[in-house]
Amino acid sequence: MRRTPNRDRATPHVPGYPETRVTWLPDRVMTKQNQSIALWRRLAPLPAGRWLFARLVCHRAPYFATIRPSVVELRPGRCEVWMRKRRAVENHLGTVHAIAICNLAELAAGLVSDATVPATHRWIPKGMTVEYLRKAESDVRAVAELDLLPALGSKAEVPVYVGAVDASGESVFRATIRMWVSERR
Repeated sequence: MRRTPNRDRATPHVPGYPETRVTWLPDRVMTKQNQSIALWRRLAPLPAGRWLFARLVCHRAPYFATIRPSVVELRPGRCEVWMRKRRAVENHLGTVHAIAICNLAELAAGLVSDATVPATHRWIPKGMTVEYLRKAESDVRAVAELDLLPALGSKAEVPVYVGAVDASGESVFRATIRMWVSERR
């Protein structure tokens, strides 16, 4: 079986977490595409494709539209999204609200789950553990990484690690989002 790396060595890992443990995904993950990764691969190269992809995601899950996210990268095992600091996501201190960052983290975790989990399985967030490391005083970029075991079985709880940094590259947030993955009926 040919194996495909799930992320480039030159790409930085999730801020605040150690390097990922599994660096290879079996081909079956790559060949059975879910709708979101197929749509991303079709739209991302187009001039306004990334913008359109983010709008379509927000149309499917309207709550994410509140942060106006932009998807930078999406591939099996890794997703990077960002949001602009603007008045609608600020708190009373003038910094990015913690729950807006949670929303960004959940979006990144959901997209990476959808891109990585085989089409034979489905996923749903089961829980989220969050650490706020410092105030986010600028735009925020979140990176989510997911390592799957080659054999999922019928159901499993899979952790997705998400780290967020501000414009200066300082870690402002980290989370572990537990995804419940089970076979489709």
